[in-house]
Amino acid sequence: MIYQLLSFDLDGTLVDTAAEIAYAANQTLADAGLAPRTLDDITLRIGGGAKLLMHGLLTDTTAAAQRASMQDGGAQSARMDIDALLLRFEHHYARIAGTLAQPYPGCAVTLGQLRQAGIRLACVTNKEQGFAQQVLQATRLDGFFEMLVGGDTLSHKKPHASVLDHVRRVFDCQLLQMAHVGDSRIDVQAARNTGIAAWAVSFGYNAGEPIAASLPDQLFDTLPAIAHHVATLGSRPRH
Repeated sequence: MIYQLLSFDLDGTLVDTAAEIAYAANQTLADAGLAPRTLDDITLRIGGGAKLLMHGLLTDTTAAAQRASMQDGGAQSARMDIDALLLRFEHHYARIAGTLAQPYPGCAVTLGQLRQAGIRLACVTNKEQGFAQQVLQATRLDGFFEMLVGGDTLSHKKPHASVLDHVRRVFDCQLLQMAHVGDSRIDVQAARNTGIAAWAVSFGYNAGEPIAASLPDQLFDTLPAIAHHVATLGSRPRH
């Protein structure tokens, strides 16, 4: 099969953004008088967008406070309104998005090779579109993509089938000519729900679960391996 369109997840797939997300999240918790979480704790929560991230961290903090038998004042702070926390997170992350982000090895080269091979590229993430744009611009990856879809761009976000199907329809691409690349079961489910090929990278976040357990159609240990795979498919004779 000769692919015409690849969509890529952002966080944990193209770019390591855990450090900057953790910084903004812990600044937010500090504003609320709550204890910080470790980088590992926060990384486990990445993938569903800012609101799910902060809701999960608030749940974690509340549980930790209960286990530690905190005084009533601390427990009350932990019940802070999630919308207020989200506004503070957006404030902090807007100031730092992209500044600590690190593209994974071979990222730009891989995207460039895919474009040179005639593959059209889209970035489809559950990160809010404004933040995703900041990260792509800061890492100089924005020029590779013809489309960016964030978690707040459409009425649904991954893994809802309508998200990747929207991308496919905009590009006027057949189901068998598109694959989605991600680092989590959310990405695998999004591709499966849409009926396109589910590709995954073995690194990234995925809530601490091995991505292989989600049974992607292809699993890559590096980003350059994706370009090599596509080139290999393209070099095969058609029957």
